[in-house]
Amino acid sequence: MKKIVWLLPIALLAIGAVVAWQGSPATSVAPNSSFVLLDASKTTTTDFRGKVTLVNFWATSCTTCVGEMPKMITTYNQYHPKGYEMVAVAMSYDPPSYVVNFAQTRQLPFKVAIDNTGAIAKAWGDVQLTPTTYLLDKKGVIVKRYVGAPDFAELNALIEKLLAA
Repeated sequence: MKKIVWLLPIALLAIGAVVAWQGSPATSVAPNSSFVLLDASKTTTTDFRGKVTLVNFWATSCTTCVGEMPKMITTYNQYHPKGYEMVAVAMSYDPPSYVVNFAQTRQLPFKVAIDNTGAIAKAWGDVQLTPTTYLLDKKGVIVKRYVGAPDFAELNALIEKLLAA
């Protein structure tokens, strides 16, 4: 019993640190990444300067990712005319044919890239959990990182604030 009592505060402290780290704003500039889109064109993080941008790492096999896509579409359609951009980066283990089929059947209006080598996920902090989403300000600074589905009311409020800045 004494062992459990001793370990409990350490476990709670560790959980609190992880939650605080995931939810706190970052202050680093996004890595300079090149994204190969489904139409074989390329875009880079520097192309997004001047726009509020969401970079979403996802997979067709991820039920949370699939579940959040309708809200991602709504958010994109609402804010894109105001200077908002989005790129959905499919993980390296996701078969390209699945990604293409998903994007076409769901009529994804934003940019979709396939990280076929895993280099993009590695550059963005060795992303392994999906969905993992980064929100960038107009200068390319990461202002928020979400692991799991974001709270869309909070996300939309933050997008509006960044667009107004």
